[in-house]
Amino acid sequence: MKIKIKGTEYELNFGIRFVRELDKVASVSNKGISLGMALMRTLPALQTYDPVALCNVIYAAAYDNKPRPTMKDVEAFIDKEVSFEDLEKYFDNILKQIDESTATKLVSKNLKA
Repeated sequence: MKIKIKGTEYELNFGIRFVRELDKVASVSNKGISLGMALMRTLPALQTYDPVALCNVIYAAAYDNKPRPTMKDVEAFIDKEVSFEDLEKYFDNILKQIDESTATKLVSKNLKA
């Protein structure tokens, strides 16, 4: 999946590295220890159209781009570049990518059960 932020096209990837990157920005922690689980927490948030979850996912999925967009760039993209009409499409397309990725498919499936 590709996304254009501030005129630059970025490739979004949803494999194992995506999950690791998502854990860096959205994981559960207890007494300073990261417990991971960001994907399990993020999927329901995406399904309810939480814009912070969308920003976290886009940022994490853009890990392989040089340069990578900053979180501030991603937030400005959602706030200023995406129309209200297109916002739902971004959520749906990203959820579809997560549903289809080998690394994330089982978590997504189990949360729907």
